[in-house]
Amino acid sequence: MACVGHIQQGLWRHPRDQATQYNTLEYWTGMARTLERGLFDGLFLADVLGVYDVYGNSPDAAIREAAQVPLLDPMLLVPAMAAATQHLGFGITCNLAYETPYLFARRVSTLDHLTGGRAGWNIVTGYLDSAARAMGLAAQMAHDDRYDLADEYMELVYALWEGSWADDACAAGAAMGAYADPARIRRVRHEGPQYRLDAIHLVEPSPQRTPVLFQAGASDRGRRFAARHAECVFVNGGPKPGVAALVADLRRQAAARPLCIMVGATLVVGRTEAEARDKLEDYRRHASVEGALAHASASLGIDFARYGMDEPVQAGPTQAIQSNVDAMARQAGPTWTKRKLIDQFVLGSRQPPIVGSAEQVADALMGWVTDADVDGFNLSRTVAPECLEDVIELVVPILQERGVYKRAYAPGTYREKLFGAGPLLAPPHPAAAHRQVAEHANAAG
Repeated sequence: MACVGHIQQGLWRHPRDQATQYNTLEYWTGMARTLERGLFDGLFLADVLGVYDVYGNSPDAAIREAAQVPLLDPMLLVPAMAAATQHLGFGITCNLAYETPYLFARRVSTLDHLTGGRAGWNIVTGYLDSAARAMGLAAQMAHDDRYDLADEYMELVYALWEGSWADDACAAGAAMGAYADPARIRRVRHEGPQYRLDAIHLVEPSPQRTPVLFQAGASDRGRRFAARHAECVFVNGGPKPGVAALVADLRRQAAARPLCIMVGATLVVGRTEAEARDKLEDYRRHASVEGALAHASASLGIDFARYGMDEPVQAGPTQAIQSNVDAMARQAGPTWTKRKLIDQFVLGSRQPPIVGSAEQVADALMGWVTDADVDGFNLSRTVAPECLEDVIELVVPILQERGVYKRAYAPGTYREKLFGAGPLLAPPHPAAAHRQVAEHANAAG
């Protein structure tokens, strides 16, 4: 995340952490080069609009602890990182609830051109009332209504990315001595419950047209949305049987369409288990309970400042991240308290780290693939950049020796690298229908 403190709250205080340089290009280009050296598939940039002001009904704790504030626009970081690398993909979070489809489609197409087809989009609908107020609204839309809005939004951006320009619009124009053939470009017209549009997409087809699509919704409505639209799905960790059931349901709903499902993980790695345990204790001395509570209050929609340490927490209906509330109830039981929550904050977050020697960590990762049918991992940074360097120098070689990690990048776009298919979305993904219909209509004309 383009901020000082992301998931593991407080670790920016560690003397070796460099996250306070988040507002320099050198920090990001250096990170991108490190990830590419380790053959990582991509850098995923999370984002929120608004601040965490649920805890104590104030943003003060989040501000003191740098809990995802201050926060830069992640999309502006990507061109510099793309220029410093050749293969690394970039998944950028953007909240569609506050972005007009026409302008957003242009920015993403621009990014896909400038990265040579390495752009991805993490589709989110938001969960903070502070973001809604910042945009001039009294409150955000209801949880499921936000997904209804998102379904319409996706159809609109698909029409712009896939259907406005034919593949050969520029080639056909060149044959006539023009840059592009107007007959091979169509106007997108849409009138729906939330959006109206009558426009030609401003950007010629980019290498992927539609960026690689990420999504992380784990609620019932979120899973239906992911099964229809997402190519890559992030799921939270937790008891493996629960994660395995979630993964199976996602794959069932997506049917024949391939999904790349990645589980969130935090790694603390040493050359020996003892070294890793010492490192964990070193990190823990800098973790922030207050920052973690500010983050948890916002993502769960519960003001934990109102509760005593052993007072039962009432988790009623919320417009925050419903799957987080459900996961918390599963882990802590039907009656849980602030003390139980704080006990989970090993490194300033609810995500328990995988700690051990490189061999032990490799075993744990492979166990997740075997037991929960996940395809990969979304690694959360701890002390940066050493947490990345530890994985690259210690864990990656073991995974390569075991034949489960690549030794070189495949050629092509982000989508081609991830799925081994073509650069464009193929049927039965709904985006492909827009391209096929547009090409048929243009050919008929």
